[in-house]
Amino acid sequence: MSSNTASYGDCVSALRASLSFLESSVTTLESGVSDFPRLMSVLKTARHYELIPQTTLQAAEASLRSELAPAISTLLDRADAHIERVDRRIETLKARAELQQGRLDNSSSSSSSRQQQQQQHSRSKSGGGSTALDGSAKLRARVLKQRREALQYSVERLELEVLQKERELRKHLDAT
Repeated sequence: MSSNTASYGDCVSALRASLSFLESSVTTLESGVSDFPRLMSVLKTARHYELIPQTTLQAAEASLRSELAPAISTLLDRADAHIERVDRRIETLKARAELQQGRLDNSSSSSSSRQQQQQQHSRSKSGGGSTALDGSAKLRARVLKQRREALQYSVERLELEVLQKERELRKHLDAT
């Protein structure tokens, strides 16, 4: 039995040595772990920017393109149609201006020939009617000149509007 007690004594001493190593390990771990709450807050990652994978970004871009493509094409078609209408209107106004210019030229030449005929006719009867005719011809010429200037102004304004619309369309297309 003494051999048993010796072996039990050896076991107890080995157990005590293990316990002392365990206690020293626990104290070492406690000193190392006691700072964990502070370390967790220090080492906590804060996302300042949301990072997404490239494939997700490409899928989102493709989705946006597929959604916006019909609307963009519709807007481009509308813009083209509007530009064509404005171009036709400009051409019409230019043609009217040329027609008015031709009428003005014709009326001034025909009015001068009429004026000469009437002056000759009035001279044969009496010499006082030529000033009234000159005044009405001048008035008509002034009215026609004002109309022509108004039409030229309208044409210039419409051309500027077309240029502005084209710039806006280019900006819009460059932005997309």
